[in-house]
Amino acid sequence: RAQVIEQVLVNVNGEILTKTELETRQVAAIRQQQIDLAGDVTGAELRRILEEMTPELIVSIVDEMLLVQHGRDLGYRLADEQFTQVLASIKTDNDFETDEDLLAALKQENMTLADLRRNLERTMIVQRVQQNEVLGRIAVSEEEARRYYDANQGEFTSPQSVTLREVFVAFPDATTPGSAPDVAAREKAEGVLRRAAAGERFEALVTEASDAPSRANAGLVGPLSVDEVVPDLRTLIQSMAVGQVSAAIRTPRGYQILKLEASTPAQTMPFEQARQQISDRVFTDKRREEFQRYMGTLRSQAIIEWKNPELERAFTQGLQKIAAASAGS
Repeated sequence: RAQVIEQVLVNVNGEILTKTELETRQVAAIRQQQIDLAGDVTGAELRRILEEMTPELIVSIVDEMLLVQHGRDLGYRLADEQFTQVLASIKTDNDFETDEDLLAALKQENMTLADLRRNLERTMIVQRVQQNEVLGRIAVSEEEARRYYDANQGEFTSPQSVTLREVFVAFPDATTPGSAPDVAAREKAEGVLRRAAAGERFEALVTEASDAPSRANAGLVGPLSVDEVVPDLRTLIQSMAVGQVSAAIRTPRGYQILKLEASTPAQTMPFEQARQQISDRVFTDKRREEFQRYMGTLRSQAIIEWKNPELERAFTQGLQKIAAASAGS
């Protein structure tokens, strides 16, 4: 009888991907998401996880195959001396004293030294192709950087920040306006205001009258970004001058009096200072676009023979997801 040794899922320019290889990559991807397969993951949950991750995973696997094939056509190889250097680094980083320690660790991962070399070479080839064929051809012009800066000045603008001092006169929860506790708290707060207007130091008033935890720090609050403050309070703060004391503000827990200690206006970083940040952000966008364009070319030139219709549909879904993400970014 014929016996199935291994199931081939796809043939990419003569290189095959087997069911076992895909499952190994799926397990690695699940581990990266820190999902414990030995835990309480049900069969239905595992199927859902695989359905979500497989479309983009199979695209990345096929893309890797194409990049490695193209890199080998360009003559990229992992030389013996490079492999020796990498092994030495692995041994040092993992405190392996002997080659036997390294081989034992590989065995625990169901890998041989040949498997390790093959994986390292594939990673190296992919990186070199990306660097030489994609990244090395991307530059951010002065005009592009300036256009990004003008369109996204909010990214380079720090909002106004303020430092406050507060006196907080508390009343019991659910106190209604006009009730005896409310009136008593308001009168105490107004007394604080009169003494502040008469010239008493605000810090001393905090120590004497405040019920807030900030009392331990002489009522100091901040610095705060004005954007983090609730709208009504933001309007009040922005109308105050440094050193000014507010009226008593009724809150659900008591009366609050604020003094504006310091205010730093919103500041926009000059283009010259922001130039490197802009280059990094524009470069990232261009790299994504250029890489997808490059991979589109490699895919269009490849002979891809699908042996599994379900995986072919997943590949198409993955390409659609990547295109949608690029369009939305």
